[in-house]
Amino acid sequence: MATHSAPKYASGILTLVTTRDDQQYLQDFLAQRLSLSRRSAKAVIDGRNVWVNRKCVWIARYKLKTGDKIEVPEFVVKSAAKQSSRSQVPAKAINEEAQKRRHIRVIWSDESYLVCDKPAGVLSCETEDSVERILRAQESLPHLVAVHRLDRDTTGCLLFAKNHAAFLAAVEVFKTRKVLKIYHAVAAGRFEFKHKIINAALDGKEAISNVALESVSDDASFLRVRIETGRTNQIRRHLAQVRHPIVGDRVFGLKSARDARLMQVPRQMLHASSLSLPHPLSPRLEINVHAPLPADFRATLKLFGMGKRK
Repeated sequence: MATHSAPKYASGILTLVTTRDDQQYLQDFLAQRLSLSRRSAKAVIDGRNVWVNRKCVWIARYKLKTGDKIEVPEFVVKSAAKQSSRSQVPAKAINEEAQKRRHIRVIWSDESYLVCDKPAGVLSCETEDSVERILRAQESLPHLVAVHRLDRDTTGCLLFAKNHAAFLAAVEVFKTRKVLKIYHAVAAGRFEFKHKIINAALDGKEAISNVALESVSDDASFLRVRIETGRTNQIRRHLAQVRHPIVGDRVFGLKSARDARLMQVPRQMLHASSLSLPHPLSPRLEINVHAPLPADFRATLKLFGMGKRK
């Protein structure tokens, strides 16, 4: 029987190579070699964090062959190991602990609304451990409700209403084109335009994204995006359509990683930098907020040779 060599880490990537005894499903292989529960191993795969021969694989029952090279970001392995060790703890207790531990930064507030700087890895609303639920407890606002949403791994400006009347008024404003949303993104490849308007319908509805180039390196581009419409995953889908998918996007992004740096990026590099709109309850006033680029975003810019940004 062949012996298994210890996992190798290089540039934050865990590398495993299969032997004759490892011709099994990917889920079982990761569970065995990384000492994870099968549930945690599947979560790693479902998160599109596993690369087999530099191709992203998200099928738990993917059959491995001798000599396959499996790569997983080190931070993902560590997170999965922690999750595996806590698998016997009731979900309710875990959610309560997470809410107590996580603090959401509020960057603007008045008597009717607040805007937070949403972190990555957490949903905007509806779940027990969402930003909405955490803020309700943190700010002692039991009726707080999200006016719009950001993807789980998108960071930045997120608006909440403190009561139902404020929510209804904000929804009406969001139906107009008076809401200005500015995002920043790190996209794969050299974006060839200083400015480009992407006007391509999504799900049968009009969708318009205005993209401007902030800086560029040989392998990636730092983009500023203003959206005129708010379709689901609009920026991610539009940039993928023009062959510059967001770096770290495991769904609409690159499915192969010839460049090892792509595996080191922890999430989709999309950040809601600023939000501006007429105050829904005081039309003469405006809500104008800005959220600085988070640390992992700045680290990704540096990784791709675009320096440290604020």
